[in-house]
Amino acid sequence: MPLMTCEEVSFSYENETVVKEVSFAIQKGDYLCIIGENGTGKTTLMKGLLGLKKPSGGKISVGEDFKSTEIGYVPQQTIAQKDFPASVYEVVLSGCLNQRGLLPGYNRKNKERANSNMELLGISHLSKKCYRNLSGGQQQRVLLARSLCATTSLLLLDEPTTGLDPVATAEFYSIVDKLNQEHGITIVMVSHAIKESIEHAKSILHLSHQSYFFGSVEAYQGSAFGKRFLGGKNDDSLN
Repeated sequence: MPLMTCEEVSFSYENETVVKEVSFAIQKGDYLCIIGENGTGKTTLMKGLLGLKKPSGGKISVGEDFKSTEIGYVPQQTIAQKDFPASVYEVVLSGCLNQRGLLPGYNRKNKERANSNMELLGISHLSKKCYRNLSGGQQQRVLLARSLCATTSLLLLDEPTTGLDPVATAEFYSIVDKLNQEHGITIVMVSHAIKESIEHAKSILHLSHQSYFFGSVEAYQGSAFGKRFLGGKNDDSLN
């Protein structure tokens, strides 16, 4: 059974439909990239998957063995968030907030999980550093470690490589590949880069103003829909 299923889901923003009757399923272990032109509702759909926005039509359901609270999320960063005056360790540990319940502080298990995820992402040496003093690539690793404190099954990432240089971008994709392939974590990533999506994902959801495509990377490459957007169209026009 899929972790999450969207059945003819629509979303409206300021009384205008931005996502119309889209159907797809997120399978356990999948790596799904959501791509498309400006204004096609990629981030809005992501908010719907997180339960932060209700569909104006259709239905989103979760599998019997999966809880919607078991989702790790790496959002687009604002300028204020990039300047957050906390230590790396504090930021990562805050990912355990939902597991803390009504207790006043974090327990040993929470702290061990935070340390384990920092080690996994190679940022243990940065634990006492101030988050706002890090490079963009380091900040994204911290946010990824934070999200892993919230889940061991499903990560949602909203354009996580925006603003990163080519080296940091390649390193970030390598880390996400490892989480998916070696740790079995399901990945759903909103991306503006079709090339990288094709290289790393297993499935593609391409939203457009007229229609959409959902299927495997291979099916997307061979489809009329995919060929239209892969046939020399500049990635920068798709955001």
